[in-house]
Amino acid sequence: QVQLVESGGGLVQAGWSLRLSCTTCGLRVGDESMGWFRQSPGKGRDGVAGINWDGTSTRYVNAVKGRFTISRINEKNTVYLQMNSLSTEDTAMYYCAASSHAVVATLLPDQYNYWGQGSRVTVSS
Repeated sequence: QVQLVESGGGLVQAGWSLRLSCTTCGLRVGDESMGWFRQSPGKGRDGVAGINWDGTSTRYVNAVKGRFTISRINEKNTVYLQMNSLSTEDTAMYYCAASSHAVVATLLPDQYNYWGQGSRVTVSS
C-alpha cells in the first residue's frame, strides 16, 4: 500500500519560515516526479512546486518563486518544501503528490496518481 506522509506544518508569523517534508511508504521516490500542492478554504487545489525524478527539473507557481524551494533526497524517500518569507496568503493545507509518469516537473494535478493527507500551514499577520 502506497502512503505519502507530510509533516512540518504549523502556525507561524508572517515573514517566518517552515520546511515541509513528505516521506513515502511503498513507493520509491527515486522513480517518481513529486509535487506540492495547496488548498485554501473554498478554493481549488493549486500546484505550488514540482520536481522531476532526479531533481534536474523544477517548477514553481509565480506566487512562490524566490521564496519556496523544492528538493528531494531519493535515498531517504523524502521530498521537502522550504518556505521562506511566508505571508498570510500562504495559509492553506499543503499536499504532497507523486507522479509515476511525469518526466519533467509539473504543477498539473491530473498528472499525479498518489496523494498525501495534507499538512496545515497557517500564517498570522
